[in-house]
Amino acid sequence: MKSNQYTIAKLKEKVSTMQLSELAEFFIEETRSGALKVRQAREKRLAHELKAKEKYSQMLEYEHRYNDKVVCGIDEVGRGPLAGPVIACAVILNDGHQFIGLNDSKQLSKQKRMLMYDALTQSVTHAIGEASVEEIDALNIYEATKLAMHRAIQQLPVQPEVLLIDAMKLDTGLIEESIIKGDAKSISIAAASVIAKVYRDQLMEEMHNDFPFYDFKHNAGYGTKKHIEGLKQYGITNHHRKSFEPIKSMLKTEENAKTITKQS
Repeated sequence: MKSNQYTIAKLKEKVSTMQLSELAEFFIEETRSGALKVRQAREKRLAHELKAKEKYSQMLEYEHRYNDKVVCGIDEVGRGPLAGPVIACAVILNDGHQFIGLNDSKQLSKQKRMLMYDALTQSVTHAIGEASVEEIDALNIYEATKLAMHRAIQQLPVQPEVLLIDAMKLDTGLIEESIIKGDAKSISIAAASVIAKVYRDQLMEEMHNDFPFYDFKHNAGYGTKKHIEGLKQYGITNHHRKSFEPIKSMLKTEENAKTITKQS
């Protein structure tokens, strides 16, 4: 049967699994504008899927360099926020993986991230590493990030041989590739970025329940207008990074005020 023998509503269902070569023959006698729009929509969808598959293949470049070794992708989230820990994730992908559409977590919608997070955590080998606010303040954020990454690697049930790391060097003694913008260039790092992002966002949402004045649920600890307003009105919590501005200056002002009060 050809397309002109179906209603427009039925056509959408009929073409939903058709490939490009099938569409041309199926619509050969079609003249209805509504039906031709259905064809165009399916062709557009197929082009989008092809582009995603090509992108996925490109992002396997680093993994393919080490086909005979256990490759681990590592990424972190939470370097910039004023509150909360820094989280790292280490990921070893399963054989035959096909997480088409996987990308840097910042490039995905929240809904897409959640779908990817569920798919990844159910099938890949992964581990989370964390560095606390206290460790961030004591070490600095760069060293705390490295610490979180080391902890993630140590928590893996499988010993990796190669580390693909987003813009960091860890000096583990293993083969390491530090890749600038690695979460957009390596599938393993992209997978780690998604898991780390969703995991940390969930932590911050839980924190929001106890400290709603800072809007952690929506800003994940970053210094948004509402967060800064909360700091000014309600002060600093034990989840805030004391070495980060403007918190550092706020603490200094409070200490000066105490000193002046004590002297007077």
